Amino acid sequence: MEHENELKLINMSDVEVTEVKWLWKPYIPIGKITIIQGDPGEGKTTMILAIASALTTGAILPLSEEALECSNVIYQTAEDGLSDTIKPRLLAAGADCTKVIVIDESHKELTLSDKRIEEAIMETSAQLLIIDPLQAYLGSGVDMHRANEIRPIFKNLSSVAERTGCAIVIIGHMNKAGGTKGLYRGLGSIDITAAARSVLLVGRVRADPTIRVMAQIKSSLAPEGKKIAFKLEEENGFAWIGEYDIDLDELLGGSSTESVLKRAEKLIKEVLDDGAKASDYVVERAKENQISQRTLKTAKKNLEVKSIKTKEGWKWQL
Repeated sequence: MEHENELKLINMSDVEVTEVKWLWKPYIPIGKITIIQGDPGEGKTTMILAIASALTTGAILPLSEEALECSNVIYQTAEDGLSDTIKPRLLAAGADCTKVIVIDESHKELTLSDKRIEEAIMETSAQLLIIDPLQAYLGSGVDMHRANEIRPIFKNLSSVAERTGCAIVIIGHMNKAGGTKGLYRGLGSIDITAAARSVLLVGRVRADPTIRVMAQIKSSLAPEGKKIAFKLEEENGFAWIGEYDIDLDELLGGSSTESVLKRAEKLIKEVLDDGAKASDYVVERAKENQISQRTLKTAKKNLEVKSIKTKEGWKWQL
């Protein structure tokens, strides 16, 4: 009789190398967990429904070269009504609603540990499962701030994603710790974000609240993707804008736009204090200090920095 605690060893020479598959590279990997987090009302649900709709119709997502392969989507929500909120949003996004499935919770509420999740994925061959929001699906008695309670739940869910080849996306709200790194502002134990292979942050541009930006703040399987913006208006609804340049701390609200500008201006003064420098060098220094090109250009304009052409190339001069 085989015992559970019997020693078993795996030799890496016997492990077959496999490629990572993507629903939306590098933002949503297939067979893994992705977390989308942000403050309430920032457009997380609207954005994931737009992604789900694109999957049901085989559309092309921003910064992608290939159209998605049409697939079923499972969408579980505890915050919005299916008939008066979710379906109208799906129809507005152009979704094929015959490919959007909901696990019936009328007799028994669903949790992340529920066997019905894997059963539903297998029965529908869904390529995407959305849980919205995280807090509603942990189950009664589970303290999301206790690592020992969170780890087994997410270990099991990760195994479900891997076995079924389904991308699991979990929507989560953020805490109020202003100025804190994005990974540490998700509600609950840090083990929640540790279990995810990709973490996406959604926030609004304070200069134009109708523009929201999705930024990847964790990417374990590929280099982090570029920030992508979308428009969210009461009259015109949702629309992708595309690549967008913005500082992460501005999205997080940890620093104001003004303070980011001040930091960029200070950097330019320090770099150019002893004479003109190559523009590429200034841009590289800005990247090292997490200052976007958009902010750098604004700071350059504010300081009236001149671009001069030399034999060695373009330089910046105070």
